[in-house]
Amino acid sequence: MTVTAIANPTTAEGGDGAPKAKGGRKKKLVIVLVLLLAVGGAAYWFVLRPKPAHPAPKPGNVVKLDPIQLNLASSHYLRLGLALQLVQGVKEADGSKALDAAIEEFSGQQMADVNDPTKREAYKKKLEKVLDERYDGEVMGVYFTEFVTQ
Repeated sequence: MTVTAIANPTTAEGGDGAPKAKGGRKKKLVIVLVLLLAVGGAAYWFVLRPKPAHPAPKPGNVVKLDPIQLNLASSHYLRLGLALQLVQGVKEADGSKALDAAIEEFSGQQMADVNDPTKREAYKKKLEKVLDERYDGEVMGVYFTEFVTQ
């Protein structure tokens, strides 16, 4: 009688009853997932995270401009004096841009509209917005130093 030994395929690879190939695949999968999470976290941190808002500019010098006379509607006029609130670090500003913007804003307006406090505040806000664009952020506010209508 001859005895033939048949090898058990589950014990031939590792001797412990579990094939090595499946255990190695699980380790590789876990390593790949950890690496993907690390790369995703790094991408969020450096690229996608919200950027901090720029701090509000601090007020600097105030530049007073010479008053000007503007023609309003119906033969009325406005004597307007302006002062520009500059941001900190800016020493001076060319007043011609501000005076030109004021002329564009107020010329031809009705005297009743110019004298109305709520409309005057709206004109001032619009003028501040225009000056912010013309001065590239160097002017943060405008003050009326003279405002006389006739």
